[in-house]
Amino acid sequence: MSKPSSFSLRGRKAVLAIKDERDASIVRRQFDRLGIEIASWAPGEPLDRPVDLILIDDDFLPVAEAAAFAVPEGCAVIVLLGTETPSRLKLVLDLDPSSFLVKPLRSAGIYAAVVMAFERIARTADMKQQLAKMEARLRARRVVLAALVQLMHAQGLPEPAAFALLRRMAMEQRKTIEQLAAELVAQSQTPRAAG
Repeated sequence: MSKPSSFSLRGRKAVLAIKDERDASIVRRQFDRLGIEIASWAPGEPLDRPVDLILIDDDFLPVAEAAAFAVPEGCAVIVLLGTETPSRLKLVLDLDPSSFLVKPLRSAGIYAAVVMAFERIARTADMKQQLAKMEARLRARRVVLAALVQLMHAQGLPEPAAFALLRRMAMEQRKTIEQLAAELVAQSQTPRAAG
């Protein structure tokens, strides 16, 4: 299953929390043109529907509690920014927005803000996956090292030869080095009966 393109917006679902009716009508008109399905929403209400995008007016900030504004995984957040004071920007940054728009709102720039928001979400998800893989490999590295030490002692081999043996065994058994190393370490840690 391929992930949707950040440029293709038709069928995406958005909720809007915009105080000014003029700004809300501009967003609705643009979202209709882009094929984005829209629902109104008020911060503090639970998000009881699947959404891809939350567009929130900074006039709603601060959101009562972080728990009241739990952003679903993979959901982009765009903030409509009206004031650039440090305190207001701090509240906006606490939301970890994917993109922003400046008030007074115009139709120009909405598509770009939405595409950038979805692209940021996609890149962040990719980075999280890569980080998780790297952390798993780092954890597995300790197991591989333990298996290497075990082979070195059991076979009387230097480290390069022990690694070559481990690699060859893994290829013969059609396993990854990490899988084979975990099995070898687990076998050596099985309790032995006292003699």
